Amino acid sequence: MAIKKQQALSGIRILVGRARHQAGALSAELRKLGATVVEIPFIEIRKPRSFRQLDSALRNLDTYDWLILTSANGVEAMWQRMETLGLTKTHLAGLWIATIGPATKKAIEKRGVEVDVVPDEYIAESVVRGLRNRVKGKRVLLVRAKVARDVIPRKLRKAGAKVNVVEAYETVVPKSSRARLRKTINNPQLRPHIVTFTSSSTVRNFVELLGRNKNSKRLLQEVTMASIGPVTSSTLREVGLRVDIAAKEFTIPGVVNAIVHSVAKHRPTR
Repeated sequence: MAIKKQQALSGIRILVGRARHQAGALSAELRKLGATVVEIPFIEIRKPRSFRQLDSALRNLDTYDWLILTSANGVEAMWQRMETLGLTKTHLAGLWIATIGPATKKAIEKRGVEVDVVPDEYIAESVVRGLRNRVKGKRVLLVRAKVARDVIPRKLRKAGAKVNVVEAYETVVPKSSRARLRKTINNPQLRPHIVTFTSSSTVRNFVELLGRNKNSKRLLQEVTMASIGPVTSSTLREVGLRVDIAAKEFTIPGVVNAIVHSVAKHRPTR
């Protein structure tokens, strides 16, 4: 008997490790499909220790040609700071704007700002391919997290751009998640069938939260790992974890679709 779409994930426990304020969208989609969702944040978003560099860049937006935004978190953090400084969307009017992915695009467009470039693939390398021939001699402002890959600034500088990288926020390990995560993994009644990873930070922090407990690592052999995209997948392999499910479209809906297809493929027929 075929499983109805709204029951596609029934009986499946899925651990969502996005930051607390972001988990809702992914969790809601999984629950709609019948999954039992466990939310334990692997990352926490914090303000940078200093706003000096960001404030300086925002006060001088008219000196830039391009603004690149790499996450919805970056948009939120930048916008909050703009409001603090008394700046509005009109101060972005003279800029070409590029974003990574639809979530980042939606976050800035929600403020009435038009986006000029969204890459075909939602990764840094694709942003570079889209801008490489358009940035020679141009000044580029890249707003991002404190710790991030250097692909965009390095390759755009090689293409002749003058790139200013400023941090708008930082991601840290939420220590309050440590005990709950270990309890969840170690208890067969709570242990998820699938763990979702939506960024490299979620991967690294997941490993740090689990610690060096050999029993926990052994138990992970029974858990399916789902990745949002190639960069996250690379980080999973780097820390010694498998990539069992990989989204074809590097978005939250893409992760959900990949999980549904994987479960359907491996679920016993009735």
